[in-house]
Amino acid sequence: MKKSALLAVPTLALATLTLPATAAHANGAHAAADSMSFHSELAPVNNSTAAGHAVVEVTGQEATVTVDVAGAPALFQGAPYPHAQHIHIGGQGVCAPPTADADGDGAVSSMEGEPWTGGIGASLTTSGDTTPASAVAVDRFPAGDAYSYQRTIPVDAAMVAALQNGTAVVNVHGADPATLSAAAQAKVNPMAPELPLASDIPVACGVLAPAQMPVPEGPADTGVETAGTGSGTNGIVGAAVLGLLALGAAVGLRRRVAGGR
Repeated sequence: MKKSALLAVPTLALATLTLPATAAHANGAHAAADSMSFHSELAPVNNSTAAGHAVVEVTGQEATVTVDVAGAPALFQGAPYPHAQHIHIGGQGVCAPPTADADGDGAVSSMEGEPWTGGIGASLTTSGDTTPASAVAVDRFPAGDAYSYQRTIPVDAAMVAALQNGTAVVNVHGADPATLSAAAQAKVNPMAPELPLASDIPVACGVLAPAQMPVPEGPADTGVETAGTGSGTNGIVGAAVLGLLALGAAVGLRRRVAGGR
């Protein structure tokens, strides 16, 4: 074998070692760019006892939304209380503070809180439409004092941008009228005048933030692959290493033969 050919083989072997790792890195980066996860701890607001958490997992133009709530008002006019829930965007990205109570009735309504939370970006209904048009579709929201909700919904560019910049807020609505002041009890829901204002009052709120990356199990990755018995990257790496060792032995034998002549 000519010297130039011998030198070419290690180069090819090293390329074999490098390509799988590069391809895996590229595939991982592509997956990370396409999938995003956000979470929020929902805290009581407006003197309620409701709390919970929400998770939004975005893939492409869809998002799987999970909301778990406990401690919300259980009944409304003798039936399970329907709790409207929304993702708000376009505001400051914070839950409305008590000082947002502009009319002084002791409760912060959705309208009063909008400068902080933003307007409705998605209505988290149990079926049908999920746009702002379904903001008060009380027959299509979870009901009762505790519930677990999960649904995959479409998301637009504005929603994705709000999630990425940390200004998306989850509001769960539906206060117990008995906990409101007399002034608030006398008012109606501005988006559905046939309903009392209590149905509009947020009872739990939280800001959606990027989820923490999971900590990998096992020893720290040193960047060194171990040879495996199966197929895949480890098998390719093992074969390349064995090829290099065999090549080294062949080169040494050729030198010894040449020296003995």
